[in-house]
Amino acid sequence: MKKDLKFWVYGALLTALVAIGTMVINIPTVATQGYVNLGDGFIIISAFLLGPEMGFIAGGVGSALADLLKGYAIWIPWSLVIKGFVGVIAGYFTLNKNRGTFGKTLAFTVAEIWMVFGYFIASLVMFGYGAAVASVPSNVMQGAAGVIAGVLLSEVLKSVNLTKK
Repeated sequence: MKKDLKFWVYGALLTALVAIGTMVINIPTVATQGYVNLGDGFIIISAFLLGPEMGFIAGGVGSALADLLKGYAIWIPWSLVIKGFVGVIAGYFTLNKNRGTFGKTLAFTVAEIWMVFGYFIASLVMFGYGAAVASVPSNVMQGAAGVIAGVLLSEVLKSVNLTKK
């Protein structure tokens, strides 16, 4: 895919949507003092539409920006890597835009399993085993919401090629 100005403008827009989806559409979680959000759906769509590279940028930077702006600065490096690789995984496994619904669901689920695992490790390192275990249910809910949103939006947008001239 040619990385022209249009690609980068759409990527910036999708990065902003990841941040907004993470910050605005969220449900606080008491166990982890974090929140469940719909930003993952936008990460998946970014990766689906523009590929794994922009999936990493939109997912990592958008999520890290949301952490910064919401006062969760301790999570910035973790989110940059974890959510960035959600975008890489979703983008890599959906390079073929004609992949069926089952294939997309499977690809997006693998990406979200990575997210749950990544935040489990992050919580384990920062807060210990109890907090890591407590983070799993809310991250599973967030991942499920991301998969559902990603599959539904990708079905609607699968014919969109944002890099067309």
